[in-house]
Amino acid sequence: MKSFKIAIAQFSPHIGNIEANAEKMQQLANEAKAQKSDLIIFPELSTIGYPAEDLLLRPSLSKRTQQAFEQLSKVKDIVMVFGFVNQTEDGQRYNSAAVMKDGKILGIYNKQNLPNYGVFDEKRYFNEGHQHLVFEYLGHKFGVLICEDIWSLNTVQQLAQLNVETVLVLNASPYEVGKPQHRINTMQELAKQLNIHLVYANQVGGQDDLIFDGTSFVINKDGAVALQAPSFQQALFYSDYLAEQQSYQVAENTPTLDTMAEIYQALVMSTRDYVQRSGFPGVILGLSGGIDSALTLAIAVDAIGADKVQAVMMPYTYTSQISVEDAAAQAKNMGITFGIAEINPIVNSFMQTLYPFFGNAPADATEENLQARTRGTLLMGLSNKFGNLVLSTGNKSELSVGYCTLYGDMVGGFAVLKDVYKTIVFELAKYRNSISETPVIPERVITRPPSAELRPDQTDQDSLPAYDVLDAILYAYIEEDMSQDDIIAKGFDAEVVKKVIRLVDFNEYKRRQGSIGPRISSRAFSRERRYPIINGWKAGV
Repeated sequence: MKSFKIAIAQFSPHIGNIEANAEKMQQLANEAKAQKSDLIIFPELSTIGYPAEDLLLRPSLSKRTQQAFEQLSKVKDIVMVFGFVNQTEDGQRYNSAAVMKDGKILGIYNKQNLPNYGVFDEKRYFNEGHQHLVFEYLGHKFGVLICEDIWSLNTVQQLAQLNVETVLVLNASPYEVGKPQHRINTMQELAKQLNIHLVYANQVGGQDDLIFDGTSFVINKDGAVALQAPSFQQALFYSDYLAEQQSYQVAENTPTLDTMAEIYQALVMSTRDYVQRSGFPGVILGLSGGIDSALTLAIAVDAIGADKVQAVMMPYTYTSQISVEDAAAQAKNMGITFGIAEINPIVNSFMQTLYPFFGNAPADATEENLQARTRGTLLMGLSNKFGNLVLSTGNKSELSVGYCTLYGDMVGGFAVLKDVYKTIVFELAKYRNSISETPVIPERVITRPPSAELRPDQTDQDSLPAYDVLDAILYAYIEEDMSQDDIIAKGFDAEVVKKVIRLVDFNEYKRRQGSIGPRISSRAFSRERRYPIINGWKAGV
């Protein structure tokens, strides 16, 4: 047996752009070869990207995949293990991995365990494989698995029984809070249990609402982490196998991010990839002087740069001077393009036009929503004129209970905080200030009571429970799927719980019409939590 070097390509495929992905893979393989690597492993479905959804059904996919193979066959003197869509002559379609050297295919593996839960929909597109792939190189015995396969103990045991020494795992494992460390902890136990080395290559980058964190790793059979790649970064990472020690050399690993740093970097990367790959020259948002828009602005600037970010303050009669000052201060702190557009004349014009219909009916949320919809219209007008993407600024707490205005503050193409509860918004704002020499978000934006400022002396808690209470109830109902009665049994006020759940259920129609946003939880309002808008389900038990 000889010592060898393996390269992990933690990269972000452009979904559907098979030609560009193959060229990038060729470039990475040649870079790895220049660093004396003997093997390089790419993520799951690396030629087309994950998830490609119904692009997988396009009739030209097989032809384009063959062209990618021709491109990759130009790489010499390094073994490549990469993901592709394997369409067979008998009409079967597999999520597969190829092992190639000098243009020759040494083996093909078809994924055996197809996830069909949460964000995954693989049984719609793929057939199940039934055979393991083992190949020998430099006197070392390798096996290949793809993502979900490594979580099936039976599948991994069968491979281990073939005397495999290192399992190469191609992955497109989406991010959620805490998942990077959970993967590593679980795989450490698996490696020790089955006495195998694991090389885990994960996709990185934002794709629509999904986030792929990377955090690739190498684990020795004793459970020691030989390599841990940083999260949310594209790069090649290397690990040396030492034949004499029969293990991968333990390198100095990237420290695991704390929770707020992890979430913040995930949101920044997701926003950057969505804006840039959609082809927008920049973004625009309404900056209210409140914490949600303040955090959204900070994320946007960190994602694409201050020169590509525009913010507009749109005050009305009820907007406080503090809000105007704080919005202007943050815009100056972050060096963005900023303007103020008074909306009193527009709202008043709406009111005059509607007066013959409203008559002397008492004011209610209708008048508040007119303010929000005026602001939304102005933002969309600026977006149409200059081409910038509108970022909506609502958080998960508000979207859950409908504390937002359809066609108002919900307008936009990307909702950066869509899966972030309000209590986490506060923590992220504090975190962002902590990593700057001087705070970019004014302190009183964080400390003053949240308010939509749509009527005199309004605060969010006029309509909602305190956010720590609200978020705890929402988490139990949405993430943990607890019933109304079970949540009340945890000690929450019964009437408050009933009101919150009623609002969540009633406002499904609003959420369905909102823009997408980065997924950081196990139950985001998109692919995972799919409830019918009209239903007669009773929330009690």
